[in-house]
Amino acid sequence: MTRPAIARPIRQALSRPLVQQSRQALIPFMTIRAQTSVTPTEPTEPTEQPPNDASTPRPPHLVNELPDPREENDVRLPRAVQALYLQPLRREAQYGVPSCDLQLRSFSIPNLEFFCDFALRAAYYLNLPAFGPVPLPKIVERWTVPRSHFIFKKSQENFERITRRRLIQIRDGHPETVQLWLAYLRKHAYYGIGMKANVWEFASYEISKQMEEEAKSLQEIVEQKMKHFGRDKTLGTVKKVKELLASERFRHTK
Repeated sequence: MTRPAIARPIRQALSRPLVQQSRQALIPFMTIRAQTSVTPTEPTEPTEQPPNDASTPRPPHLVNELPDPREENDVRLPRAVQALYLQPLRREAQYGVPSCDLQLRSFSIPNLEFFCDFALRAAYYLNLPAFGPVPLPKIVERWTVPRSHFIFKKSQENFERITRRRLIQIRDGHPETVQLWLAYLRKHAYYGIGMKANVWEFASYEISKQMEEEAKSLQEIVEQKMKHFGRDKTLGTVKKVKELLASERFRHTK
């Protein structure tokens, strides 16, 4: 059979028009939603619908605000977890008397900001009014080092190190609470963070009397120690000298 004889039936089959089915024949295969749109509906009386919470106006959502409790479909995280996404809470100072200045230093800004946030949250839960972090001027250090020696001294290399600093101030804090806060920060210190604290303690006008009483008690302790100073090992030393003189090894050396 030749090639034109094979291609003739295929060309005839492709040239025939397609037979389209009527709309009535396609109704059983339509979806329920399509059938409801085709079939006419009878007029019904309007019914009252309950008020929807989604249609009621809501107050504007602020950046540092918890989500609206009316959003029942949304999954609400615990308050302790939500606090991690918000700014750290702060206590208000009543008198504004500084108690401690904490200076944090680091070469990395993300680590520095993270530990500042941690220190502010720790101060809030210890009932300490904290202010900051205040950016301090950065410290820039540069070094020029020769790459080689002798005739290659002109080939030099420059190094630079920038130290970032932040300041957190505690006001109206009790000295013991401030020491507890600093100890907690030292215990959970973050890598690459240096700390320097200036602490102020305020006392009453009768501090001189307290210092005199403390000096008297310390003087008594020192006098008790000085009585036996240099005499604790006197007897033992004399015995050892006598044993050494009476030993056979010392006799043979004569």
